[in-house]
Amino acid sequence: MKVIIDVAACQGYACCMMEAPSVFDLNEDEGKVILLQENPSEDLRTQVDTAARTCPAKAIRLENG
Repeated sequence: MKVIIDVAACQGYACCMMEAPSVFDLNEDEGKVILLQENPSEDLRTQVDTAARTCPAKAIRLENG
């Protein structure tokens, strides 16, 4: 799985960070998401999928592969 972030769309809600803290972080200075793992392992799929679905700004997209 590949995680793609639209940083311009990110509003800094940090929902992704709460759902998958090993994959997402927040740049406190800019108020934008930081992607820690572009290709997280399959065991994180549920957390990452939940993070993408719960993002209010719809700034997270997943690609299989």
